[in-house]
Amino acid sequence: MKLSVFLFWLPNLITLGRLFLVPALVYFVMLGQVAAAFWIFVLAGVSDAVDGLLAKRLNSVTRLGTYLDPLADKALLVAAYVTLGMQAELPLWLVILVVSRDLMIVGGALLYQLIMQELNPRPLAISKLNTAMQIILVAVVLGQPGLGIALPSIVVVLLVWLTGITTLLSGAAYLITWGRQAIHSDSSR
Repeated sequence: MKLSVFLFWLPNLITLGRLFLVPALVYFVMLGQVAAAFWIFVLAGVSDAVDGLLAKRLNSVTRLGTYLDPLADKALLVAAYVTLGMQAELPLWLVILVVSRDLMIVGGALLYQLIMQELNPRPLAISKLNTAMQIILVAVVLGQPGLGIALPSIVVVLLVWLTGITTLLSGAAYLITWGRQAIHSDSSR
């Protein structure tokens, strides 16, 4: 394989690597080895930043990558939330909310593309904030026991509620945005 071809596909390979970290994260959380789970989560986060940077710097943004990257992100966060919920580290209502929002977004995007035949998947500002809140909450929940850090319990409670609120707002924003796009698309036909 030529170096140029390898470099072109490197961001997608890194993204695939992030997908392979998902089962490892689940495994270590279920075993109660939260330090290992925390570092896997950190590695996945770093890989997300690196693959995006490389894709831009190497001019290797691919159609596969535009779908694979958010899929890897969703898989990692959903797996983390479900697993931490099963371990009673996160409240069940929040796990259900996060998973439901992601299913709504993925299902809505597929349905929108099927009906409208066009979808420009651009994350909304509230969605970016929500993703950041979800990541911070998982990092804090895994990082405290994993690194031997003890934050005041109010910090985790605040993060849980902020994550829940931004999850609701993000889901609603996507529904409103797609609804407006569908109405606009129908009226222009």
